[in-house]
Amino acid sequence: MTSFDTSPQLNVWRALLALAVVFVMLATTGWTALRSHREATPLQTSLSSWEHGRIHGQQLPDPDAAPARLSRFFASLTAQERTDLARRYPLAVGNMNGAPVALRYRANRLALADQRKVELKRMHDSRLSPAGQQEAGRRMHRYEALMHEGRHILAFDPDGAGRVAEVIGNLQKAERVSVVVPGVDTDLLTFQRTNSMYRAPVGMAKSLYAAEKAASPKTRTAVIAWADYTAPAGLGIDSATAMRAEEGAVRLNAMVRGLPGSAPVSLFCHSYGSVVCGVAAHTLPRRVADIAVAASPGMRVEKASHLDTSAQVWAMRDATDWVQDVPYLELGGLGHGADPVSAAFGARVLSARGAKGHAGYFEPGTESLLNFAEIGVGAYRSVHCAREDNVCQAGLSGVAPTGRA
Repeated sequence: MTSFDTSPQLNVWRALLALAVVFVMLATTGWTALRSHREATPLQTSLSSWEHGRIHGQQLPDPDAAPARLSRFFASLTAQERTDLARRYPLAVGNMNGAPVALRYRANRLALADQRKVELKRMHDSRLSPAGQQEAGRRMHRYEALMHEGRHILAFDPDGAGRVAEVIGNLQKAERVSVVVPGVDTDLLTFQRTNSMYRAPVGMAKSLYAAEKAASPKTRTAVIAWADYTAPAGLGIDSATAMRAEEGAVRLNAMVRGLPGSAPVSLFCHSYGSVVCGVAAHTLPRRVADIAVAASPGMRVEKASHLDTSAQVWAMRDATDWVQDVPYLELGGLGHGADPVSAAFGARVLSARGAKGHAGYFEPGTESLLNFAEIGVGAYRSVHCAREDNVCQAGLSGVAPTGRA
C-alpha cells in the first residue's frame, strides 16, 4: 500500500500552489465573463409587469423600494386588493421584501403552481434530450413538494439552478428569528434531501427549530432556511472568491430588513455561507444579534472587529472537518482571509463536539446544534465553549432559557 504525506502543512502548500496557478491564469487571460443574450426570466417578466401595473389609477411602487416603503403601501390596501396583486404578479409579490409575509406565502404557492405546469410540459417535450426531460421531472416534483400544505415559502425564483427560502414556525409572532445560510452546491434541487437530511437547508432549519424548542419551550421562534442566493457550484473559482458572496450579501441584507416585527435575528452561516455573512455583516440592521459560523473558510476579514457589526460573532469547527486544511489567507481576490476559530480572529469559539466532517453541525445530539439553539433563543450563558478559558462567554448578558428543567 502506497503511503502519502497528508500533513496539514503539505495540504496548505498544495492549496497555495493551486491558488497561485489560478491567479496567474486569471491575470494572463483576463478576469472577464461574456454573457450571451438570453430571454427574460420568469421573475424578471413578473417584475416588469408589476412596474407597468397600476392601482386606483396610480403606478405601483418600485419593487426594489425600501421594505418599510413597500410595507406601508400594502398596509394601505384592502385584503382583496392585496390578494389581487398576488394573483396578477405572483413571482414579483412572492419575492418582495416588505410585502406581508402571509401574502408572500400565497403568491409563491401560485408561482410554484405555474412553474409546475411549465415543467410538466417540458417532461414530455420531444425537443429535449432524455436527460433534459428527467431534469424537468425532478424540478416538477420539487415544486410539488414545496406546495405541500403547511409549507411557508418566503422566496422563490425558478431561473437557472433556482433559489428558494422557507420559514419553519410562525414568523409574524416570533420572539426570536434564526436564519440558516448554507454554502456551496445549494440550489432548488438540493434545498432538501431524504437521505442525509440535516446536510441540506430544510433539514438544517428543521433540526435547529426543534433544538430551539427543546432549549426554551416557551420562546416563540422561527427559523428561515435561506437558499435565496446563487451559491457556488463545487469547489471551483466561484467558491475561492467573494463574487457570489457579494451578491448573496445584498440579498441577505434585503431579506433581513424586510422581516416583520423587531425580534432579534441570529444568522447561522455554514461553509461558504459564512463568507456571505462576513461580507454582509457591516450592512445588516442592528436587530441582527448574532452571526455564528461553522466550517468557515474565512469571512473576508482578518479580525472579527473588522466586520463592523454590533452582532456577537461566534465560530466553531469540528476536529474532522477538512476545511481546517484550506489556506486561511486572501491573495489577489482568492481565498477568504483569517481562520474564524483562531484566537487572533477574536470570535467567541464554541464547541462542535459530536459533529462529524464538514456538514454534520446540524445533526441532532451534537454539541454544535445545542450551541446554535442556545444562541437562537438568546441563552448565551448556557453555551458550551471550545476552550477552558470561557472567553466566548465573557461580557455576555444572555437570559436563561425559559421552561427548561
